[in-house]
Amino acid sequence: MPAALVALVTLCAAGVLLYDVIAVRAGHRAGAWRIRLAHELATRPVNDPWLLIAAAVAVILGLWLLILALTPGLRRLLPLRAPDGCADMGAWLDRRGAALVLRDAAMRVPGISGARVRVGRHRVTTRADVRFRDPAAVRDELTQALQDQCRQLAVAHTPRLAIRLRHRTRR
Repeated sequence: MPAALVALVTLCAAGVLLYDVIAVRAGHRAGAWRIRLAHELATRPVNDPWLLIAAAVAVILGLWLLILALTPGLRRLLPLRAPDGCADMGAWLDRRGAALVLRDAAMRVPGISGARVRVGRHRVTTRADVRFRDPAAVRDELTQALQDQCRQLAVAHTPRLAIRLRHRTRR
């Protein structure tokens, strides 16, 4: 929201400035605000207190926007599907929680001795160790179990599954 507001204000200011520049190029007189601003900037000394305050505010706003751009926001969260009739309601699920639930579903598949699950925005990556059984049968059951669990999680956008199996023998 803050970035959208700053973008809207910047767009409006750039639009007004562009309109004034085009008007001057078309032979009209420059806006009074632009003439006054150019005069003020040309006649004020660099160490003027108002100029220093404006520069400090611009620096603080720039740093704030950089911090907002570098913070993750809601990327850690997966949006959930809203129930019918409640389109304006929003709920989210933490990716780590979703990964734990999907890992537990993978561990319930017979033949799997260990699993690591990573949940992204568009894909669920699963790495599983197979101790016994045919890997093709385990892959089919694992795919079905993870698809069922993803449906139960009610994520707004169903993620793609990427499954990697390693056949491990006991030592």
